[in-house]
Formats: sequence, C-alpha cells, structure tokens
Amino acid sequence: MIPDLGKYASDVLSAYAIALLLLGGLVVISLRQSAKARKTLDDAERKTRK
Repeated sequence: MIPDLGKYASDVLSAYAIALLLLGGLVVISLRQSAKARKTLDDAERKTRK
C-alpha cells in the first residue's frame, strides 16, 4: 500500500509533515479569526438593539 520511495523517503515524508503542519496552522488561525469576528459582530449587534 505504501509506495517505495527509496532514498527520497525522508525528504518526501518530511515535506508531507511540514505541509500538514502548515495546513493545520492555517485552520487554527482561521477558526480563531472567525470566533473573534463573530464576537465583534455580536457585540455591535447588541449595542444597536439597545
């Protein structure tokens, strides 16, 4: 199931690991920014309702 990468196995696997870490970081940053924006919008909406 796993292809034989030969002498490039460490290079390829480390590139995949780095890519997954970067994608995970982007997801975390996006979720944090989304929560912050949602809170800001909810606060602004509450102020206009008063």
